[in-house]
Amino acid sequence: MPELDESKQPKTVAEARDLLGRIIVAEQAIGPDVVRSTPFESDPGHWPVLDEGCVWQTASLPPDVLATSTRSFHIPAKDGRGRVRINATVTVHHNREESGWETARAMEEVLRCPGQKLREGEELKNLWGGAFYQGEQMNGWTEDAFTETGEYVSARDGGPHLYTWSQAQFGPVTVAISAKGATGITREAMNAFVVQGTSRMMVQAKQELGKAAG
Repeated sequence: MPELDESKQPKTVAEARDLLGRIIVAEQAIGPDVVRSTPFESDPGHWPVLDEGCVWQTASLPPDVLATSTRSFHIPAKDGRGRVRINATVTVHHNREESGWETARAMEEVLRCPGQKLREGEELKNLWGGAFYQGEQMNGWTEDAFTETGEYVSARDGGPHLYTWSQAQFGPVTVAISAKGATGITREAMNAFVVQGTSRMMVQAKQELGKAAG
């Protein structure tokens, strides 16, 4: 893993948004059948917050976040297989300490709320999470890795279906992919989408923020 070049860390909102635009993936980076959803990109001024009742709300950006963006994709239903929903998120903090706290909060949230309401008629159930620092459990690719798995239930999509979320960190940046499964989708296929997307964004983050070799 390259060493972080702290001089490359963004200091303004404009610099952070420019950086995340070079890190976040497009649909072809996740898989050949992946297409854009509508709406495609989240409001850059908003931030998801899990309230005391384990319901996700939208709030303004907290002080430790310079910029964040989420892109929404899906794999269309076909040949008896349901539609798979995939989100890619990049968040840029001021420094490594702040991005580390984001990962810690993600772990706290899954422990506090193993059942979460995303929106009306859409829930996550039986969530389990695990975090691994670099060097732990074969984690040699990110400073801090967090994985969350469980079940996705929707009035529109039925269920329970498989759900997984994977988050990684390099310096002030966190990258994440979440996938909501469907009928006919295996855990192996879900993991492949998550690994492909997260790995690509980590490579791009290291290219943008790492010290040059030599």
